[in-house]
Amino acid sequence: MSAPSFHIDYLLRLADDALVLGQRLAEWCGHGPLLEEDIALTNVSLDLIGQARLLLSHAGRLEGRGRDEDALAYFRDEREFRNCTLVELPNGDSAHDDYATTIVRNLLASALAVPRYEALSTSADTELAQIAAKSVKEARSHLRHAADWTVRFGDGTDESKRRAQAALDRLWPYTNEWWVTDAVEREAAKAGIGPTLAELKPAWDATVDAVLAKATLARPADVPFVSTGKLGVHSEHMGFLLAEMQTLARQHPGASW
Repeated sequence: MSAPSFHIDYLLRLADDALVLGQRLAEWCGHGPLLEEDIALTNVSLDLIGQARLLLSHAGRLEGRGRDEDALAYFRDEREFRNCTLVELPNGDSAHDDYATTIVRNLLASALAVPRYEALSTSADTELAQIAAKSVKEARSHLRHAADWTVRFGDGTDESKRRAQAALDRLWPYTNEWWVTDAVEREAAKAGIGPTLAELKPAWDATVDAVLAKATLARPADVPFVSTGKLGVHSEHMGFLLAEMQTLARQHPGASW
C-alpha cells in the first residue's frame, strides 16, 4: 500500500531541492576560482546528491510504483520536479562566471536546510528522521562555508561587495516561495512528517541577518513576487538543467558503469 500523495510530494520537495542544487554546483567542477574552492564545492555537491539519493529512494519505496532513485532523478519530466525555483537558477550568465551568485544562493539555501533537517530529525517518518539526522551535519558545514565566503565578499573589495549585493538582490525574491504554505505542507505537518517552511522563517531570518550584518550587506526589500517551482511550474532554466542531467540516462536506459 502506497503512502498518501502529500507524503510523497513532501519527500520529493526535499529530494529535488538537494538534487537540483547539487547539479548546479557540479558545474563548478574544474572551474573554481581557487583549487580549494573547486574541491569544496564539489564536496558540497556530492553531499547534496547523496541526500537526494536517500530521499528519492525512500520516496520511491513509499510510492509503491517500482521507481527507484535513478528513475525518479532521470525519467521524470520538468513538471514532475518539486524543487524550489531558487536552486535551479544559473550560476551567472554562463555556467561558471559568478562565484558570488553561487555563494549567496548557498547561504540562503543552507540557512534553511539546517533548521529544516533539525526539525525533520524528529519526524514521525522514522526513515526520514534518520536521513535528516545525517544530513543536518552536512548542512551545517555548507552554511559555515557559504557564510564565511559571503563575509569575504561583502567585507572585501568594492567589486566583491558589489557582486555579492547584486547576487543577493537578484536571488532574494525567490525565497518568498518557501514561506507560502500549501496543502502538501499543511497535511505533512498535521501528520507529524515535517514542518511547514513558514515555521522555520524566524530561524532563517536570524541566521541570514547575522551574516549580512557581518558582511556589511543590505537585506533587500520584500517584494510580492512568488515563484512556483515546488508546484512543478519552473523557470526557463529548468529544462536546460534537466537536459544536461538526464541525457545520458535517457539515451542508454538501464545501462550501468
